[in-house]
Amino acid sequence: MKISILFFGMATDLVDSSSLEIELPNKITVASFKEFLVAEFPELQKMSSYAVAINESYATDDILIKENDVIAIIPPVSGG
Repeated sequence: MKISILFFGMATDLVDSSSLEIELPNKITVASFKEFLVAEFPELQKMSSYAVAINESYATDDILIKENDVIAIIPPVSGG
């Protein structure tokens, strides 16, 4: 299945892109997607953590990703 990925903050620098379209296996969870992402982009291991949003809503690791979903990779935000 085809999905779009949007990268924000330092994630953009680590993968050298702000957006990508990729093919994923059907019935993949957010947790499996994170493993896939690190395998494809080992530089992402430099982030201590990040949030995943699917279609503009934060997603937990057990959520299934669907065809044509837009996934955002959101690194920690600091400031005050």
